[in-house]
Amino acid sequence: MRAIVFDTFGDPGVLHPAEVPLPEPGPGQIRVRVEAAGVNPFDGKVRSGMFPEVRLPAIPGIELAGVVDALGPEVTGTEVGDRVFGWAVGGSYAEYALSGTWAHIPDGLDFVPAVTVPVAVEASSRVLRALDVRRGETLLVHGASGTVGQVAVQLAVARGVTVIGTAAERNQDVVRALGAVPTVYGPGLVDRVRALAPRGVDAVFDVAGRGVLPDSLELRGGPSRIVTIADPAAEQYGVAGSYASDQRPADLVAFAELLVKGEARTTVAGTYDLAEASEAQRLSDAGHAAGKIVLIP
Repeated sequence: MRAIVFDTFGDPGVLHPAEVPLPEPGPGQIRVRVEAAGVNPFDGKVRSGMFPEVRLPAIPGIELAGVVDALGPEVTGTEVGDRVFGWAVGGSYAEYALSGTWAHIPDGLDFVPAVTVPVAVEASSRVLRALDVRRGETLLVHGASGTVGQVAVQLAVARGVTVIGTAAERNQDVVRALGAVPTVYGPGLVDRVRALAPRGVDAVFDVAGRGVLPDSLELRGGPSRIVTIADPAAEQYGVAGSYASDQRPADLVAFAELLVKGEARTTVAGTYDLAEASEAQRLSDAGHAAGKIVLIP
């Protein structure tokens, strides 16, 4: 089958097409004919060598949507031909991929919008549970216009939480349309947020990892109820970092059904052919995509 691989760690230029063996599903796994693969910042971190334990050559990608092609032993509740979305095992930048955790795509939802859901909903749900944000509270979301940020804003707003979301000037309307109060990041952030939330912020979700933890600490008066999924300096500041995935298929289905009803939204920043994976990852690495980047095998 056709796949994108990297044989050495480095910049996006190390990615290249290759013919690789068709993967065989093991116990509890399915094989999926990939119709859409999500490109995530984590993919670039793996490719760059931040996780040297990764065995090379490797296929990037942790997120997929497609059609079940084969079932491994002990799989129940899923049949060949079902439309599914979820997390890949062994890479998703390929014509076929394995999955060990998936959900069925609701009727009325296409593969490209479906693939915007797994990583963003998992990360958002996990952190909002950790922050325990509640109706009437104020949440500051750093990076509110990105894929995870957009979902986090919508999930929090649905709980009755007031959300202040930081984003670039060009993405202020995107954040506002999600139900949050937008503001730009950068110098003067603390004063801008205090003007928008004179009673203070109750919790902070750092999606962006752009050096915002000192400002977050000042706004909160300490590290309590601040969680980052993107800043490696979290420990230095005594801030909680949340990195361990908590994959719950029911969360995916619940949000996907909201998409079908038009009660939630995600943004696709661009779709690329599988052979354009290097270009897609360059855009992802730059951190200004304002939505999900998707590969189409």
